[in-house]
Amino acid sequence: MIAPRGRLTADAPLAPLVWFKTGGAAQWLFEPADSDDLCAFLAGLDPAVPVMALGLGSNLIVRDGGVPGVVVRLGKAFATVERCDATSLACGGGASGILVASAARDQGIAGLEFLRSIPGTVGGFCRMNGGAYGREVKDILVDCDVVLRSGEQICVPLAAMGYRYRHSALPAGAIVIAARFRGTPGDAAAIQVEMDRITAAREASQPLRSKTGGSTFKNPAGHKAWELIDQAGCRGLTLGGAQVSEKHTNFLINTGTATSGEIEALGETVRDKVRAASGIDLHWEIQRVGNPVPGDDA
Repeated sequence: MIAPRGRLTADAPLAPLVWFKTGGAAQWLFEPADSDDLCAFLAGLDPAVPVMALGLGSNLIVRDGGVPGVVVRLGKAFATVERCDATSLACGGGASGILVASAARDQGIAGLEFLRSIPGTVGGFCRMNGGAYGREVKDILVDCDVVLRSGEQICVPLAAMGYRYRHSALPAGAIVIAARFRGTPGDAAAIQVEMDRITAAREASQPLRSKTGGSTFKNPAGHKAWELIDQAGCRGLTLGGAQVSEKHTNFLINTGTATSGEIEALGETVRDKVRAASGIDLHWEIQRVGNPVPGDDA
């Protein structure tokens, strides 16, 4: 492992960096100084060492046994948004959805308002084709810059992303460091009205002030996950310090004492109950990474 210019921390606690506020440590946490630093670091890293990216820590369960290998977190150097032309923005992989949507508003670019509601960074929602309120990243992406596990940097056009619902074809260990988004000409005041509508809708329906990971399960074709969970009698269901939200049943909550193992086990219990009630298999939308502690049944 070569000495990088950015910050490299051994045995770094990840719980403070994720929304659930649970989980173990990263074997190594790397915060690169810039894209060249990231490329050089990965190129010099033993290919057998696993690498994963960490954004704002939403939609993520870090298991209690911690994450082996290197966790890469893109910092301020990657949290940039610049105008390309009248309807396009160039965004760093560490920029939040709120930052991108607000910059688009300021530039009079419509169509990116939904990013206001995605609790993550450009890197994360490009990888997972994040979406809300009827739109997805595939509707606005032009292309993105990706650093592969080998350290090679490539530009991937929209057509090569292999987007499906909450899925892309990017390989494991690949990190999105920048993306270009295209909208349409719009009025800043009207864009703000739409952003306010989205914000109010989220506040009314989601437990945003709780320790949660966001939407837990993907919506099965023709169904809404929260309705299936509610119909299976899971609203308010608890396991240790983990709970199915009373406000929105597709959210799991850390009530204050939960472990990642309890949160994941509760999710599996919900899947079992939904399968028994409806015959439908729910699939995790939240990523679960790292190792459970010995004896953990999750």
